[in-house]
Amino acid sequence: MPKDRPAPDLPEPLSPLVDAHTHLDSCGAHDATSVAAIIDRAEKAGVGRVVTVADDLAAARFAVDAAHWDPRVYAAVAIHPTRANVLDDTTKAEIERLAADPRTVAVGETGLDYYWPGKLEGCASVEDQVEGFRWHIDLAKRLRKPLMIHNREADHDLLTVLLDEGAPETVIFHCFSSDATMALACVEAGYVLSFSGTVSFRNARELHEAAKLVPDDQLLVETDAPYLTPHPFRGAPNEPYCLPYTVRSLAETRGQDPFELAAASTANAERVYRL
Repeated sequence: MPKDRPAPDLPEPLSPLVDAHTHLDSCGAHDATSVAAIIDRAEKAGVGRVVTVADDLAAARFAVDAAHWDPRVYAAVAIHPTRANVLDDTTKAEIERLAADPRTVAVGETGLDYYWPGKLEGCASVEDQVEGFRWHIDLAKRLRKPLMIHNREADHDLLTVLLDEGAPETVIFHCFSSDATMALACVEAGYVLSFSGTVSFRNARELHEAAKLVPDDQLLVETDAPYLTPHPFRGAPNEPYCLPYTVRSLAETRGQDPFELAAASTANAERVYRL
């Protein structure tokens, strides 16, 4: 992560909040003590619980370990779409074992990423991504756990695969960054949209319009830390404690009281993840 900017100041607390999607390992956590330190900072800002998310097998193991180390932490496990070409039988078996753990609250992040193929060495092909996405959808349905989606430049195909496979009962679009048309399609399908620091970016006008269309009961908030640090701290390292900055910006965009939005998003996280 960039180190040219200092970490953001602790925001004015906004409680209660659940960080619906973060990466504690990428934030520097590696054992129970370092996990607790990050969550202690978050609690000072009103962020009392987090879901730490995996994008490869090592991160999946860590996420489940972290969720057992600290009761304020929950796990989501999957293989990221750009790494879907590693999904052999052995990897699938371990992901399935980790996903079945009682501290794992979602299967994710999975989905489709059409930005990186051809740009990132070793990136999974679109065909491998679709195959991996279908496998994760089936896993979520078999385990009766929410499906957490990563979507980059793949709106149409993502919705098509979900329709073709039959979506799980709960589908979460992590870091929703699409336009109003996609937001309405997701809302109509009953999916949950999770907003990150990107919704605070001044140039994200299409996302701002999309964010206004999501009902209170289909909305989550997240940091995706250490990535996507909210305005005005872009380029600085992100952590779960920064979530109130995003929530206040989202509330302003939606014309809501930030405490009401915090309460609604927390109730949704409790329901969706069965916390």
